[in-house]
Amino acid sequence: MEAKAIARYVRVTPRKADQVLQLIRGKRVDQATEILDFTPKHVAKVIGKVVKSAVANAVAMEGKINVEELRVKQAVAGAGPTMKRFLPRAQGRATPILKKTCHITVIVEGEVSEEDEAMARRARRVAPRAEARRLTAESKSSAKVAEPAAPAAKKAGAKKPAAKKAETKKAEPKGRTAKKSKEAK
Repeated sequence: MEAKAIARYVRVTPRKADQVLQLIRGKRVDQATEILDFTPKHVAKVIGKVVKSAVANAVAMEGKINVEELRVKQAVAGAGPTMKRFLPRAQGRATPILKKTCHITVIVEGEVSEEDEAMARRARRVAPRAEARRLTAESKSSAKVAEPAAPAAKKAGAKKPAAKKAETKKAEPKGRTAKKSKEAK
């Protein structure tokens, strides 16, 4: 079972992020978070959030999973878009400044027992159907309670009384059309 989390457009170069990611590759999640807590680089805080998000995704996907058994399977810093800025220099020249960004991807993996996996699948499959069945049963029971006399009236051949239409008074138009309507009368 694998779970993935991605942080996009992180304002650090991929090379600097990869230095920190090398520290946690292949480690257990609890060890990785401990290492990241004590790493004095700015990007370590961002990577820690990504690892926690991947663990949360794993728990959400599988339900009952032992977090202590999760390992960082893959940790990669890919290049993001580069922001181009310019610094004015002597004699009207400009020096380009490239502010690089990266996308940090962390994949955690762990094993789920077959019993837990089967239960989670069954729960996901059964829950929506059971909910739908319950809602349809409620709507049918409320329909039976609301109209008990309707089927009896149909069997007896009785006709429903015609509903009286409320008479509405037409508003008279104003302006030029008012004169025309008066002439037509």
